[in-house]
Amino acid sequence: MTISAWTIPVLVLGQFALLSVVPVVIALVATLRDARSRALRWWVGALALVYAAPLLIWALKPDRAESLSKDISPIFVALIVAVATALLIKIYTRRKR
Repeated sequence: MTISAWTIPVLVLGQFALLSVVPVVIALVATLRDARSRALRWWVGALALVYAAPLLIWALKPDRAESLSKDISPIFVALIVAVATALLIKIYTRRKR
């Protein structure tokens, strides 16, 4: 889960936005299957929604670019990185308790 949370902003910032669907799905499935990560479900759900919005816009566009990275808005990139950072902070502060 932690590795997926780190991988998402790295892939999005590194221009591999479409490939970051894999760690988003891994994080979503991990939080839904593990009862100990119940507090993280809202954060991972928010991250999945923020990631799904530009993915759907790109997929439904008739004149889309070759890759999601070329077509994604910088606002969505900032939102994805911000929510992933908030998720990482939540993961690390939760473990200290």
